[in-house]
Amino acid sequence: MRPNRPVTALLCAAALALTATACGTGDGEAGAAGPTVAASLPAGLEGIKIPDGLREKLKEHGIDLEKWKGGAWKNWKKEDWLREAGDYINPIIEGLWDPDRMRGAEQPQRPAVDPDAGKDQGVTDPAPAAVTAKAARAPYHQSVPAAGKVFFDGPGGSMVCSATVVKDPAHPGKSNLVWTAGHCVHAGKAGGWYRNIAFVPSYNNAGKPGAELKGAPREQVAPYGVWWSDWAQTSDQWIATGGPTGGAGAPYDFAVLHVTPENGGGKSLEETVGSALPVEFATLAVPKVAGITATGYPAAAPFDGQKAFQCTDRPGRLSLAAADPVMYRIGCTMTGGSSGGGWVAAGADGKPALVSNTSIGPAKAGWLAGPRLGPEAKGVFDAVSGKFR
Repeated sequence: MRPNRPVTALLCAAALALTATACGTGDGEAGAAGPTVAASLPAGLEGIKIPDGLREKLKEHGIDLEKWKGGAWKNWKKEDWLREAGDYINPIIEGLWDPDRMRGAEQPQRPAVDPDAGKDQGVTDPAPAAVTAKAARAPYHQSVPAAGKVFFDGPGGSMVCSATVVKDPAHPGKSNLVWTAGHCVHAGKAGGWYRNIAFVPSYNNAGKPGAELKGAPREQVAPYGVWWSDWAQTSDQWIATGGPTGGAGAPYDFAVLHVTPENGGGKSLEETVGSALPVEFATLAVPKVAGITATGYPAAAPFDGQKAFQCTDRPGRLSLAAADPVMYRIGCTMTGGSSGGGWVAAGADGKPALVSNTSIGPAKAGWLAGPRLGPEAKGVFDAVSGKFR
């Protein structure tokens, strides 16, 4: 079972430059350089929790835990990437994601756009009219209880995406699964797994302005705790073809995380949050979907990544390559940081279900596109669920 890989996706479709909406700047400035981990590690950092069997695996890769903890991972030489599916390693570092480090998580510099990517294959609908993103109603635990943020570290510093708690058929009512974008966990064909991947449900639950979060207690920004990803998986297509311009990987830009609480405890994520969405795997053709609501924490200007926003629109079609699945596309002004956020529509039973996630959008915000969740997505989901039976 191969873990999924994330990428910072940019594309050009119908002469529009697309950029992965993945990671957003904490200060609202697109492309700002991210802080180094060495500069942002909390003082008095405690030891790293190592699950059974992981210490030997780390040794096999020549990884010194003390150096990992201290920030040596930021060197990110080509040979330092943990790239393959079985290479995924994400030891818990207690206290690493403190409120100020979460608030400062930002987007690396935008890579160049591939002008040949995303040429119309004859099934792309006209670009939708922009839909202005509306602030989600606070407290988020009541309005969007399954939503949250994913934090991770890469060569550019600490970064952020959005994500959703989803149901696990292997553990009814006790899911520890989180859905996000592939480019939020793996760098694609030219890189490997990001590090220190953690999920925070209902981040900034009260919807406080960013200025009020400076120095805030952890319980305020992470009221349901910090959940570390002890396993992640993305599509083989994203791993093989995803890249700085999105490439052929965008229609397969999804990932599933299995998480565990930083502070331990017997309750699952779903029990702790009190909510999880079922995943609907491409049973509806794009024209038959009456409406989709996308939720995320946009971080690039004019947003600051601290509040949740939503867009609702009837989806159209976006085709990037004739051989690849057609993507959903909706009007939405959310920016970087909203990547990975869940797209919710009425499922086959008429109840809300996750049907996609934010993947790409134009350089000038106005619409978003997300993958349809077909056999490849179901295979990734089943593999992660099955690993923890």
